[in-house]
This record gives sequence, structure tokens and C-alpha cells, in this order.
Amino acid sequence: MIVPQDELRKLTELKHRSPHSILGLHPRADGPGLVARALIPHASKVELRPLVAGNHPSFELRCAYKPSLFEGSTDVASSIFKYELVITDDKGNTRTIRDPYSFLPTLSEEDLYLFGKGDERKLYDKLGAQLRKVDGVAGTSFAVWAPNAQRISVVGDFNNWDGHVHQMRSLGSSGVWEIFIPGVGEGAHYKFELRDRNNHIRLKADPCGYFMEVPPAQASIVWNNKKFKWTDQAWLKKRKDNNPLKAPVSIYELHIGSWRKKSKAESFGYRELAAPLVAYIQQMGFTHVEFMPLAEHAFYPSWGYQVTGFFAPTSRYGTPEDLQYLVDELHNAGIGVIVDWVPAHFPRDDWALAKFDGTALYEHEDPRKGAHQDWGTLIFNYGRHEVVNFLIANALFWCERYHIDGLRVDAVASMLYLDYSRKHDEWIPNKYGGRENLEAIDFLRQFNHLVHTEFPGVMTIAEESTAWPQVTRPPYVGGLGFSMKWNMGWMHDTLEYFRKDPVHRKYHQNDLTFAMLYQYHENFILPLSHDEVVHGKGSLLQRMPGDDWRRFANLRVLLGYQWMFPGKKLLFMGGEIGQSSEWNANSEVDWKLLESGPYHKGVQQLVADLNKLYLAEPGLWQEDFDGAGFEWIDASDAHNSIMSFIRREPDRVSEIVVILNLTPVPRPKYRIGLPRSGKWFEVLNTDAAIYGGSNTGNFGSVMSDDQDMHNQSYSAEFTLPPMSIIAFKSE
Repeated sequence: MIVPQDELRKLTELKHRSPHSILGLHPRADGPGLVARALIPHASKVELRPLVAGNHPSFELRCAYKPSLFEGSTDVASSIFKYELVITDDKGNTRTIRDPYSFLPTLSEEDLYLFGKGDERKLYDKLGAQLRKVDGVAGTSFAVWAPNAQRISVVGDFNNWDGHVHQMRSLGSSGVWEIFIPGVGEGAHYKFELRDRNNHIRLKADPCGYFMEVPPAQASIVWNNKKFKWTDQAWLKKRKDNNPLKAPVSIYELHIGSWRKKSKAESFGYRELAAPLVAYIQQMGFTHVEFMPLAEHAFYPSWGYQVTGFFAPTSRYGTPEDLQYLVDELHNAGIGVIVDWVPAHFPRDDWALAKFDGTALYEHEDPRKGAHQDWGTLIFNYGRHEVVNFLIANALFWCERYHIDGLRVDAVASMLYLDYSRKHDEWIPNKYGGRENLEAIDFLRQFNHLVHTEFPGVMTIAEESTAWPQVTRPPYVGGLGFSMKWNMGWMHDTLEYFRKDPVHRKYHQNDLTFAMLYQYHENFILPLSHDEVVHGKGSLLQRMPGDDWRRFANLRVLLGYQWMFPGKKLLFMGGEIGQSSEWNANSEVDWKLLESGPYHKGVQQLVADLNKLYLAEPGLWQEDFDGAGFEWIDASDAHNSIMSFIRREPDRVSEIVVILNLTPVPRPKYRIGLPRSGKWFEVLNTDAAIYGGSNTGNFGSVMSDDQDMHNQSYSAEFTLPPMSIIAFKSE
């Protein structure tokens, strides 16, 4: 094989798209025999030796094109054979390697075809850094999608970060580049060095990398995330048969870096967190934890919402198997795990996805479609098959490799609307002239369909803040296909109501009743999330009016109302102890408040008791999304700011009557209609002394009489404690 000098120059100047066509062992074009070439910087001597002695010769490669291209030939052999290279460097040191350019591609035509059409569901097993044995040789195959790059090399601590050593081959029109490097094992640090279409050299982290250096370092790390020995098979089997819509779901949302800290500068790691977190969730009675984004993010103040490593759990808190250990421990304790997933946008870091091959590859070129006005981030191009494949495979990856039970999708509204947070001249309409992002809608439907079919029992949860219809309805009826949706309207109206002085609440009772007008349009989660306790909003407690007694009483009613109202529950860490200050990601939950008096400890005890009651009463969760599970008794007494309603199971075996008194005025002998006769036992009183209240109540029960009221056949007189929510269960 005679190679033109221009081809050799491209190779040594790092401009060649197909180095495997020149390097390695090839038949000679000018006669019988074989020719071998190797590009090895700082080598003084290179010898090719056959792995099996016999008819295959050894021969020396000499420097044929300066500074580091070696070439040698033999006319003894005519067929390609397996060999190794013995390299002597310019200091006289000798090493032996298997030639990376002697191996065939590790990706098949089918792999590339499926990726090109957007249907390679296990993309994470194909691209990135894959530990493999090829022809009995251990090493790592590297593959990356960058169709507009002129040349790509793998650089790392195994080749002195030199782009000459491991130049990748382009696999045709797929846009994928690949190389298998023998001897590279777990723990190796690497990046992709690209010559982009504009002839600029870029160093990029691996978009599909399994692990990364601790920020601000940026290198990807070769890792085996399949080696952890899971013990949660019983949990997964149960989850597969579970319908979360008909099950209790009480979620404790937390940020790993600021839940508990070992010191001001050091947070608990995944593995260290397992025992105290499991114990606390069991103590408090939550069914699930929801972690704010765990994927790698360089910018800590983004809280994880500016992802730079979609397939890599952040290394701030440990290794991939440390996170797997944490999930395994939670599952074995009967606790589900939800993670925030961020397919809406990504940051502009020049070493990550942005302008990956010098072009708008993952994003849109036009900033009217490709740039977020509010966050300074870039928007994924949902109209490109490979980008959609990347994101959907990423969702499936978290379910498979980390056994995640739910994906809460961040900022769905920003994906659905082309004019999201834009002025009239800052967006481009869709092909029908509308504002809907048709490609994003198709992506979300496909994502939900595949997650639900590939992993039955896994929840998908939308943070969607508009009135987009059918977010939680199946795609075949025109819906987006999510399992559930955060009820942002309930959250906004409820917090707006509770921040008002009680003297004014009689004018705003519709803030609390309005949610029932649309309650059954979607499958709702009632969120009091991290978004409500940051950016100057104050903590939940700080929003409550009045002195300490009134503020804590208000907070207890708010939490009781959240747990009694139809919908699944979510509470951000700190809310369960009535934290005084808003969340600070650089510190921890102010646990010392629990030692400061009865109020904070009382709120914590109330949340634990609410969860206990919630789990024990199917009427509080079995029919959250069916009108049979809820009935107003009386929502008309706005003058006294009193409301009452019933929660029940579908067969009405058990019914719970809930009464809210939303002023600090006790109401003795207040008659309320009841659906059945007999004794009604008190199962909740947020004014109890154990919670820090005044201990006003009904001595544990009331007896109904035959006086009909509020369209109910029976009624009873209740003592309504000041600023309270009380609940009674029928005998």
C-alpha cells in the first residue's frame, strides 16, 4: 500500500479522518507482503512482533515521516496476523503494546443504523467509554458522535494527553468516531480532542461518560457501573406490579449537598448518607425520597440543573457504585427513589455539549430556538433523531443502571412553548404558525411511552406550570403520557392564602376551593418544593403571618391541609421541622432548631404523624384522581374561614371528615354535617399540645345525631380549635 505524502502529512498534523486506513498492518499495493505503520511520539525504535511464532516474521519499523511516523514491511507474509509493537523511547525505555489500529470497529452497522434513526435505546452501551475484551484483549473502546469534526483523538493519562497517539476513525455518514485502545482500564482519565469544522482544537468531556472528575476538573473517567451487586430484587418485583396512582406517595425532596454536612465545607457522600437517611425517612414515614439532580454539574449553585455529564452521577459525593449502594439501601428499607431529570436545557460550558463539534449539534443554531432567555442555557434540538436518542437513552439509563423509581422532569413548560419567556419578535412559530414546540411534544410522548413500557411501575412526573391539557393522559388520546404532574396552581393559591392575615381570609376562601374545579383534569402531586423556599421567598414558616404561636399554628394547618387534600404529597427538606430561614445550598438543614423549644419539634412530630395516618387510611390516597374519593361538606362559611370535606375509599367502608378553622378564634359548638351516624373518633388535631398547640379539642370523639345539615343525613357539634385542622374517622 503506497500512501501519498499528503495523506501522511494529514496524519501527523492531526487532520486525517481515517487513520486506521494508514496505520496498522496492511497488504502492500506494490507487490507481495505486508506493510505496517505506527504513529508513536518520542519513539526511537519500533519493532513489530507476531503474537504466535512460526511463519509470521518480526520486522523493524523505521521513521518514515518525521517526527513520529514509523513504517516497515515484510515480503515473507501475505495475510494479516496478530502482533504487538515493542517500542523503545528516546530515553532508552522499552514497552510492549497491542496496536490499537489492528482492531476492527466495535460498533456494528445495526448499531449505527438504530442511532441514526433515533432508536438505539441502549446508546449508553455503545457510545462513550466501554470496557471490553476484543479478540481476548482487555481495553476500552471509545466512541463519540461528532459528524462535523475534521478529526478526533482520545487523549488521557494513558497517552500523555497527546492527540497524535490515539486518533479515531470516522464511521461514515453516522457521524460516529471510534477506536479500541488495548490496556486502558477502569479509572483512566480521558477527553476527546476535536479539530472542529472551523479548524479549531477543542477538548471535550465525553457526552456519554459514566463518571467524571470532581469539579472544577473536567476529565471523564473510564468506569464499570455494572459491577455493583444489587440486593433489591424484591423491591423491583413489587414495583413492577404496583400502580402508583392507587398507592400512597409521600415524597421527601432533598439536596444531597445540604441535607447534612460533616463540616461547613464537606457534605455527606452517597454511602455515608445511606444509614442516616434511611433511618430518618423511616422515622418520618415518607414513602419516597426525591433527589435534586444527581447528574454531573460543574456549577454547584445551579443545584444540578445545569448538567454537564448526563450519564455520570456527580463525583462530589462518591463513585457510581456509592450511589447504587444508597439506592439499594433505600429500596431494602421500602423507600422509593425519584430523581430530577433535566432534558430541557444544558449549559454553555465550552468543554461540554455546547457547540460540540464546532456546530450547533445538540442545540439549535438560531438563538430564537436554541437559547433560554432566563437561564443563559441552551435548548436541545428535539427535531434531531440523534439528540432525542441521547435523551431517551439517558432516561432509560438511570432506570436500568441506578434502579430509579421515578423521573421528575424539570421545566416542562419551557419545552412545550416556543415563545416561553420571550418577547413577540424573539421566537419562531411552528410549521402551522403556532407557539407549540411540536418536536418537544413528540419527544415527551416517546420518553413517557418507553419509560413506562420498559420499566413498569416507574413514575414520570412533570413540573409543568401552565394549563397545557392532558399532561398525565396517554399519548393515544392526545396526552403527553406523564404519570403525574406537580400542581403548581394549588401550590401558588394555597401559599398565597396562608400568607394573608387571618382577618382578611374571609375574602379569599376561593383560593383554597378553586383547586377542586380542576382536580380531576390531571394526576396531581401537591408540591411544597425547594422552589418555594429560595431566592428571597423565605421559608414556609417565614411566610406565615403573626407572632410565633400563630406562625407555627399556620404552618401546621398548611401541612395538615396538604396531607388531607386529594393528590400525592411532596415536601422539601427543612419544611418538616419548620425551618426559620430559607434554604441555603451551602449549609445544611438547621437541625439545631429541634433543640430550641416545642414548636420546631412539634412540626416534625406532626409530619411524622400525618404520614402515619396517611399510610394507614386508604381513603387518603386510593382515589386521589377520582371524584369518588372526595366530597365537600361545607365550603361556604367564608365569614368564619371554616371549611370541611370528606375523604373516603371507593366502597365507603371508611370515611374521614376533615375540618379547617383558618383563624386564631376557637369555635365551640360548631355544627357540621356528617355522612353517617354513630361515634366519630379524632385522628388528627394540629392544635394538640404535642405539636406545640393550645390543646383545644373534642376529648377524642364526637357523637352524631339525626339532625341533617350540609346535605348530610347526620351532624354533630364540634369544638374547633384556633388555627387548626382536625380530622375524624367514623366508628
